[in-house]
Amino acid sequence: NTINTVQKMSRVCELTGKKAMVGNNVSHAMNRTKRTFDANLMTKRFYIPEEDKWITLKVSASALKNINKKGISAVIKEARANGFLTK
Repeated sequence: NTINTVQKMSRVCELTGKKAMVGNNVSHAMNRTKRTFDANLMTKRFYIPEEDKWITLKVSASALKNINKKGISAVIKEARANGFLTK
């Protein structure tokens, strides 16, 4: 009997490190059951002009807003400095 383990990609933003939080579902009767609040992640391709190449990243909605504000190069530089992006 071998158990097949399926490895799933982690739901973590590659630029900000955001990941799922744990909280409670609260019913009308105030019963509490555990649940997860997942990060709002999407897979996007970005063009890096300095390196003249495209990269695919799994980023959160807030990271996309940062990219729109600061530019992809600055955000990637910050992510590497903070230890989030290893690509």
